Amino acid sequence: MASTIPKKSDSALRRTVVDEATVRFCGDSGDGMQLAGTQFTTTSALVGNDVATFPDFPAEIRAPRGTKAGVSGFQIHFSSKEIFTPGDTVDALVAMNPAALATNLMDLRDGGILIVNKDAFEKKGLAQAGYQTNPLEDESLDSYRLHAIEMTKLTRLAVEGLGLSTKEADRCRNFFAMGLVYWLYDRPLAPTLRFIEQKFGKRPDVAQANTQVLKAGFHYGETIEAISTQYHVEPAKLEPGTYRNIMGNMATAWGLMAAAHASGKRLFLGAYPITPASDILHELAKHKNFDVLTFQAEDEIAAMTATIGAAFSGVMAVTASSGPGIALKGEGLGLAVIIELPMVIINVQRGGPSTGLPTKTDQSDLYQALFGRNGECPMPVIAAQSPSDCFYIAQEAWRIAVRYMTPVFVLTDGYIANGSEPWRIPNLDELPAIPVQHPTARDRHLHDENGHFLSYTRDKHLARPWAIPGTPGLMHRLGGLEKQDGSGNVSYDPQNHHHMIETRARKVALIANDIPAQKLDGPDKGQVLVLSWGGTFGACATAVHTLQAEGKSVSHCPLRYLNPFPKNLGEILQQFDHVLIPELNMGQLRTVIRGEYLLDAIGLNKMQGKPFSVGEIVSKIHELLKV
Repeated sequence: MASTIPKKSDSALRRTVVDEATVRFCGDSGDGMQLAGTQFTTTSALVGNDVATFPDFPAEIRAPRGTKAGVSGFQIHFSSKEIFTPGDTVDALVAMNPAALATNLMDLRDGGILIVNKDAFEKKGLAQAGYQTNPLEDESLDSYRLHAIEMTKLTRLAVEGLGLSTKEADRCRNFFAMGLVYWLYDRPLAPTLRFIEQKFGKRPDVAQANTQVLKAGFHYGETIEAISTQYHVEPAKLEPGTYRNIMGNMATAWGLMAAAHASGKRLFLGAYPITPASDILHELAKHKNFDVLTFQAEDEIAAMTATIGAAFSGVMAVTASSGPGIALKGEGLGLAVIIELPMVIINVQRGGPSTGLPTKTDQSDLYQALFGRNGECPMPVIAAQSPSDCFYIAQEAWRIAVRYMTPVFVLTDGYIANGSEPWRIPNLDELPAIPVQHPTARDRHLHDENGHFLSYTRDKHLARPWAIPGTPGLMHRLGGLEKQDGSGNVSYDPQNHHHMIETRARKVALIANDIPAQKLDGPDKGQVLVLSWGGTFGACATAVHTLQAEGKSVSHCPLRYLNPFPKNLGEILQQFDHVLIPELNMGQLRTVIRGEYLLDAIGLNKMQGKPFSVGEIVSKIHELLKV
């Protein structure tokens, strides 16, 4: 119906070019906000913008419709220049019901565009959201550019004659919102039309309905006089290459497959589903054609021990979980360390303790990765700093694991795992080889004078040989009891136990010789150094770049290696008056840095299930610059 209204004249329409914009879709968990955000992100990436996203999921699987607990959101920051965060404030907010408005309005900037589904603002919905009066009518939204649109009504009109039930028609509302925002920010419809055909091709009536509703939303933007400005964001100047939009968990899965290819190994993932790590299992399960074997275990303990068994058999062994699952894997991790087999342990961190905030991000498992096992049980720990970095960190973890014969911890978090950004697809020949050698009976230096295999003989990296079970002449025993160095026999000798504990710790420490020197973003000395790890990278980098442009004496040190630290880290830290460590925890890295370098590092800590805003970090740096 809206498509029959004449288009606005050029004199009535103002097209404005902006460097960047931030949009958030929010509504009930059944309103398709994640789909809307994902499609808008993909389209923005295809037109050449740099993008960063922040999906926000409700913690309850089936929260009552219309309640604040059931609100789902998806935020997209897209730009004509390089960006690192999904944006501090929102330029355009789409709210599909009163609860979505109530829980998201505080992030919309003054003067921002507010698009709401007017049809949802009825008595029951308002009461569920805690409104005493209708905000669309009480002038409380006067500081925003409000567009109250009868989306439900217009959606139903758009699909008339297709034979859909009212319930089926209403499921298309997210496409109306998408179409309108596509017009508002000058996005093409073609990529989403292709998606509709691929996704709903087996249901031609549903595909036709979504197509018509998407176009109805777009044409509504073209024709409604109240929306007089259309915004355009030019393509970003990115490194030449072929790009795709990628989420962190997908990048992790692809990085694992690349590592398996680079080492000529079959990839095995033993996992038990847990938010927000499950998508690694889901993604790898799609790729059996790349010799990937996934095992959905009955619990986390079984997943861990199956991973140990896979490593013993000589394949690339991986397990992925979140904090509660890692806790259950603890005993198995100790076994993995004492038997010295290579494997990758991925922890996609979320808010805790216990079930905590299962769908919200956190960085509170660093202590768990470093110290969360009984006995002296050291493991290398590395952390991804962005969604696309997960691809590379997975390969680096496997490289370290096979070179040093040790399980390696990889830390990501819910923000990185579910966020997305453009990723330049590398050629396979750009990826480093990960050589793996297995001993044979011909390796006489690995046998004693009686021909017995010495399963704990060590090379220059203090790594023992990775012997494949059943290989003639390589019979040996493994298990959780302490081993005699060299022979691998069970040993209760006190001096040997002391020696083995020191040897395993020294092996992890030697990795510092095999990782890159720490790099700085900015001068190598000054007033303030911002030390970040994991998902705080983007906000820290943006904050530092903002202040550097103002001439402030600030540098950024993004850590990827957390155990051991890069060899030059201590020297770097000593060159600054203040070291600031922003963390989504109570100060775990700060405590480790203080203990390692006797340095009075300063913390900026937040435990709200949300990433840092750039403004929060800028404000703290300003405070330190005045000291």
